[in-house]
Amino acid sequence: MTRAKLDKKPQDVAAMFDGIADRYDLVNDVISLGQDRAWRKAAVRAVDAHSGELVLDLAAGTGTSSEAYVGKGARVIACDFSLGMLRTGVERRGGASTGGVTFVAGDALHLPFADETFDAVTISFGLRNVSDVDQALSELLRVTKAGGRLVICEFSHIPVGFVDKLYSTYLMGALPKIAGAVSGRSESYDYLSESIMAWPDQPELARRLQGAGWSRVAWRNLSMGIVALHRGYK
Repeated sequence: MTRAKLDKKPQDVAAMFDGIADRYDLVNDVISLGQDRAWRKAAVRAVDAHSGELVLDLAAGTGTSSEAYVGKGARVIACDFSLGMLRTGVERRGGASTGGVTFVAGDALHLPFADETFDAVTISFGLRNVSDVDQALSELLRVTKAGGRLVICEFSHIPVGFVDKLYSTYLMGALPKIAGAVSGRSESYDYLSESIMAWPDQPELARRLQGAGWSRVAWRNLSMGIVALHRGYK
């Protein structure tokens, strides 16, 4: 893997997601063997949004993850920089603001929201796709109210070395082929596989959260560490 392949410009990443928007949710189900639904449910439980709260769901894509946060009466802003993803979500729901979810286009590095707007902020499977992770974490801190919380659900690394190596073999070999067969865009999943392998492990991400100003940072593994939930407070 070369660093150059991972150094995509933001507009290139946005275009990549625009191109797979219509089958994005289906592909996620297929390549994770349905586990993505359980991972997202775990993130929803960790956020624990309640009536009257405002939640930012960053990198929301088509809004599939956002709908779950309104179950207890919270309002959700589904924010993404891929207009194709947002357009697909709006079309599926018949409007840009329905059922407690409002779709907003925005860049994780320059969020279009005022300071201390949200009771909770969350991002699932999107943080590793931003060009400056530390700035994104700082932006999320900026728009969170004092006492508010952050939940990150992201691919991570299995703590057992040889098992993680086997998983990496799947990521680089089988995953792009399977995803390509379903989506017709295998090149997009080549990049996603590489970004997962290059992503920091759980302790390193926790340190970066602390460095951005988040407190009481902790994490727990899902599916042996294939995915990890990180949580922090402002």
